[in-house]
Amino acid sequence: MHDTITSAFIESARNLEALTAQADHVAAAAGLMIEALRGGGKVMFCGNGGSAADSQHFAAELMGRFLVDRPPLPAVALTVDTSALTAIGNDYSYDDIFSRQLRGIGRAGDVLVGISTSGNSRNVVAALQAARELGIRTIGLTGQGGGAMAALCDVALCVPSNKTPRIQEMHLAVGHMLCQLVEEAFLG
Repeated sequence: MHDTITSAFIESARNLEALTAQADHVAAAAGLMIEALRGGGKVMFCGNGGSAADSQHFAAELMGRFLVDRPPLPAVALTVDTSALTAIGNDYSYDDIFSRQLRGIGRAGDVLVGISTSGNSRNVVAALQAARELGIRTIGLTGQGGGAMAALCDVALCVPSNKTPRIQEMHLAVGHMLCQLVEEAFLG
């Protein structure tokens, strides 16, 4: 057990260190979010499984607070309305659960953050395609290579790993950094 623990933690530390090479991409993503919020738009998040949990987490950090008390920032996780998710999944397709919601509440000037460790989740890809059609800026959080999502994102943050748990750890670090940068922009 000790070797497994040590190996995983060392791998995580190395991945996070390698992630520093993407600082410019993280700053660009934060810039898109700040621009949208300053312009009266909102930030929307989507993903499946652990990425759905990250979507809710990041939206909550913006709507509530991250490190300091400040006014709420409009953020929505497209993963939380079980009635919409199940109705759209049943009446249309699971592939449409995010894009259909986006078409209902998304507007030009908003930002969509799609999260998928593979970069190939069909419902996230469909949401990013819909966002493009609607004039919504796009940010992707994916694993190494970016999958199909990379080409659909204004900023693609393809973290340096192909292992789901390690990718999710880096997505959390990136998401927290985005929340910090956005929050700092609204404090000054």
